[in-house]
Amino acid sequence: MGNLFCCVQVDQSTVAVKERFGKFDDVLQPGCHCLPWILGSRLVGHLSLRVQQLDVRCETKTKDNVFVTVVASVQYRALANQASDTFYKLSNTEGQIQAYVFDVIRASVPRLDLDDVFEQKNEIAKAVEGELEKAMSTYGYEIVQTLIVDIEPDVHVKRAMNEINAAARLRVAANEKAEAGKILQIKRAEGEAESKYLAGLGIARQRQAIVDGLRDSVLGFSENVPGTSAKDVMDMVLVTQYFDTMKDIGAASKSSAVFIPHGPGAVRDVASQIREGLLQASSVS
Repeated sequence: MGNLFCCVQVDQSTVAVKERFGKFDDVLQPGCHCLPWILGSRLVGHLSLRVQQLDVRCETKTKDNVFVTVVASVQYRALANQASDTFYKLSNTEGQIQAYVFDVIRASVPRLDLDDVFEQKNEIAKAVEGELEKAMSTYGYEIVQTLIVDIEPDVHVKRAMNEINAAARLRVAANEKAEAGKILQIKRAEGEAESKYLAGLGIARQRQAIVDGLRDSVLGFSENVPGTSAKDVMDMVLVTQYFDTMKDIGAASKSSAVFIPHGPGAVRDVASQIREGLLQASSVS
């Protein structure tokens, strides 16, 4: 209907290319324009000024002979002041951009090892963007940004990398576990040493208390019973302990028993042997 009245509309963020008798005449900006078709004027196409995105997948090989697929995302747009160059000089924009991306990636990645490719993906993106900027500016395009959005190694290489990473983490975990076990053993040994030390102190104090009690008993018995000596009191104490020991051995159902002479007449021999042992120990010390 607009062509019937020689009027055309150009939408926002779009420009239109006008020809007159088959020759480029003007670039029409957004708005309403008079287009006298009877004078040979006509619209031959529209050009979007919006930012467009092209994802390019490029397979290549690294320096250490690993095949990877690099995914580059190129954001570009046409320049309004060069709309005629964009419309007439380039017929396949996406194909042209893809060719330059392939060229730069396949020239950059083979010089790097696989790990370096992941670390230097920003440098690769800048190299792609710089090459595209120089090439596409001739055709009226601006490269807004270039990103390396993904690096995909071969599936077998990816599985091997995951296994290496898992093995390294397991090794670290094993070292930490061993270190924890070492600390636990040290602490347990320190606890046992402290426990034995305290037990030794307790036994020493117990024996000291027994000795003090026996001494007090002997002294008290000698004072209360005239005519008795310390030797008689010690013999009586030894006899008492002897019978207490025999009683404990007989009462225990499961015990390791040591058989000694158990007649009443043997008590004097036992007492004399104990006394002689104590005296010998005292003389040696």
